[in-house]
Amino acid sequence: MKKYNMMVPEGTRDILPDECREIRSVQRKLMDIFTKRGYKEVMTPGLEYYDVFNIEGAEIPQHEMYKTTDNHGRLVVVRPDLTLPIARLTSTRLKNFDLPIRLCYDRPVYRNRPDLSGRTDESRQAGIELMGASGIKADFEVISMAIESLKSLVSDFRIEIGHAGIFKRLSGLLNLPAEKAELIRTTIESKNYGTLGDMLESIPDSEEKKALLKLPRLFGGDEVFIEAEELMGDSEIRNILSYLKKLYELLCNMGVKDNVMIDLGLVQRNDYYSGVVFSAYAQGHGDAVLMGGRYDTLLEKFGNNMAAVGFACEVEAITKIRMFTDGIKKEKTNKILVHGDMGFETETEIFINELLKDNKVVLCSMAETREEALAYAEKRGMKEIYFVGKEGAVKV
Repeated sequence: MKKYNMMVPEGTRDILPDECREIRSVQRKLMDIFTKRGYKEVMTPGLEYYDVFNIEGAEIPQHEMYKTTDNHGRLVVVRPDLTLPIARLTSTRLKNFDLPIRLCYDRPVYRNRPDLSGRTDESRQAGIELMGASGIKADFEVISMAIESLKSLVSDFRIEIGHAGIFKRLSGLLNLPAEKAELIRTTIESKNYGTLGDMLESIPDSEEKKALLKLPRLFGGDEVFIEAEELMGDSEIRNILSYLKKLYELLCNMGVKDNVMIDLGLVQRNDYYSGVVFSAYAQGHGDAVLMGGRYDTLLEKFGNNMAAVGFACEVEAITKIRMFTDGIKKEKTNKILVHGDMGFETETEIFINELLKDNKVVLCSMAETREEALAYAEKRGMKEIYFVGKEGAVKV
């Protein structure tokens, strides 16, 4: 029988010190931005009941979840998503809190991806959720914070903004069965124009069909709204377009027009999105590094009727971009080496603890002689060295 004690499961990886340091740097920057805007950190369990992620209209595909049972035989999963547990938490533990509720997080999620598709099963996400606030002010705050987060981390990015209501309205007007609507949604999401045409071929010609065929191509700047308004006469869709245009103008007024794009073919995978949706991409990474949107009906499924909007940032994806762009940065901290002679172990440890009070990084020498300790320090460029012996602590 083959043993796997020298390897990690497929879809996971070990992270070495240099990358760990960069990951922590990204996490600190993001959490600093979130908390300075009044978002409070929460932590949900790594294990959740399967039912949290199997709610009608918000379910995560069963095959994508790592499942096990608790000691009562109840089905539990390793957390595959953070928005749903935070919706559960808000609807129970925070039910009577004053609105709006601003929450942030920095936690790993786990998705079983048999084909991997260039992604790992384990990924770290940092994000925010603004609960109990609707309208353009809330959407503008969250998207602005997404842009601020990206600007602090990467130099070349774009954020694409759309609205879940456009596709839902068009598919509803065409009376598409749920299964077929989902197939069409994934086709639009991948911008597979040829397949989309084939899938809609059997549907009678109409304004809605024409709009659906055109949806993946409706991306760009101001011109998108002109083309979409000529294409879609439905009053509900016109209202959505008017809302998106106002939101787009607000963002452009922030001086980030070159980073913002309208994409009416942006139809996020999660069914719980009900309003504005957005994804961000950065040079050097093929997939989205940040995703978010409005989900006003999700908390209803947990017994709490509350509007909400938020986003999640892919920490490791951004870390890899930064490491590729800037290279692996050397640690700037000056380490101190303390070498204790044999028989002076206690005195050495006491002296190290004194140095640590000044927030210094101190290494205890494992060498047997002072000469070996000096050679170790020289090899690693350590300039501050102490010997501890019968003469006390002496700086070399």
